[in-house]
Amino acid sequence: MRILARPLVTAALAAALSLPGGAAAAEVKVAVVDVQRAVMQTEDGLRAQATLKKLFDSRQQELNKRQVDLQKQKEDIDKQAKVLSQQSLQKKVEDWQKQMVELQSTFVEYNKELEKKQKELTDPIFERVLGAIKRIAGQDSYDLIVDRATVAFSRSDLDLTDRVIQVANGTPVGGGLPAAPGSGHATPPKAPAGGGAAKP
Repeated sequence: MRILARPLVTAALAAALSLPGGAAAAEVKVAVVDVQRAVMQTEDGLRAQATLKKLFDSRQQELNKRQVDLQKQKEDIDKQAKVLSQQSLQKKVEDWQKQMVELQSTFVEYNKELEKKQKELTDPIFERVLGAIKRIAGQDSYDLIVDRATVAFSRSDLDLTDRVIQVANGTPVGGGLPAAPGSGHATPPKAPAGGGAAKP
């Protein structure tokens, strides 16, 4: 499971938008932020990952158990195929197929549930990270801050991700930015171990 795609994050000041044509682009102050990493590595993000992993693991175990049970049923049906009447065999096969369809439906439902929970946990953190980016841009007069995921290359010295994480966590950095309002603990997730529920 991967964190849900986010829109491009920019914090552009009016100065950047109002530069006259031909103005020296070199004077524009630019930085980048790895938004996904910032969301995932805040204190709340780490907690959200743990919550999602716990939920994922419990669902995965249930799906795995049902899948093993169905595999065993199939093997039993194969073994009994020559001794059962055609009617009895057909009934067992139909029952097995019905359970398989139910398992596939459960798999889809669980994935939707995990996505909904992930959004519920990470949206507030994303908003706090965005607020931290805007506050840093305002304090240090950045004209443009872009999401690192949207650019092909950026110098490492332009990366503000670690600072954004600190500000989002409410830690004063680089001139003592005040803690973000409502910066309680609530974190973005990384993909739980296993990469997703196994399909039947």
